[in-house]
Amino acid sequence: MQSTTEQQNLNSVDIDLKSISEIVRIFHEEDQKAIRAVEAESEAIAHAIELCVAAFRTGGRLFYVGAGTSGRLGVLDASECPPTFSTPPEMVQGIIAGGDVALRRSVEGEEDEPERGAFAVRERQLTAQDVLVGIASSGRTPYVIAALREAYTIGATTIFFCCVPPPEQLKGWVTHFITPIVGPEIIAGSTRLKAGTATKLVLNMLTTVSMIKLGKVYNNLMVDVHASNTKLVARGIRIVQAVTGVDTEVAEEALARAGGRAKLAIVMLVKGLNPTDANTLLEEHGGFLRQILD
Repeated sequence: MQSTTEQQNLNSVDIDLKSISEIVRIFHEEDQKAIRAVEAESEAIAHAIELCVAAFRTGGRLFYVGAGTSGRLGVLDASECPPTFSTPPEMVQGIIAGGDVALRRSVEGEEDEPERGAFAVRERQLTAQDVLVGIASSGRTPYVIAALREAYTIGATTIFFCCVPPPEQLKGWVTHFITPIVGPEIIAGSTRLKAGTATKLVLNMLTTVSMIKLGKVYNNLMVDVHASNTKLVARGIRIVQAVTGVDTEVAEEALARAGGRAKLAIVMLVKGLNPTDANTLLEEHGGFLRQILD
């Protein structure tokens, strides 16, 4: 039976005959379907986040595994965590079929190699504390399915993201499913479109909400940012000012003394502490700034 991700979209029939404005309208209409499909999976997404948070709190890691667009989006989300939340690089990792070269150049044949998916899991030494999220819009990528199966055998928590009803056989080794049904793509089979949009939305939530629940956000501010370049230094100063109310010069000086760590600078200023004592206070509260300030 043909997957819905491969079917022709009735809304985009004869799209090559339409004007640019008409095509843009079609894109807007179809993107809204992707958003609604993700919204319909809110409960499943929330439970997946709970699984990730539980893993992180016990020292576990989060792995994304995918091929093509799915793999690239997983690597993208993982790579954004260290600069955004000051997480260690190993905490959230992206695995793409074909390796790093596949980030820039299509290596599509790799997705049909299940043994390489299983090997990728073993190579990274997954444990029962970890979570592995397999991403396959079509629900049937051999590389991803093999990775899920290997992770499940190890005892890791397994989450499967797909844009079709999940194959029945996967239920034997998948802990949890997220399945936004986005429907046929504007260009038949081009899952970098609606399926890619849905994937990006879900991965945004998995890591961002997890980091919020780990104390890496105060109010709606990126307080765990590590100011390591000009842009981030300016952002760090603004964050310190927003929380403490000090002027720019004081915020800049505190951020420098804190080694670029905005959260540490905030504790130093609010509590009148040196960097060492402020860091100890943060550790005593598990990194939760709100517990200290309130």
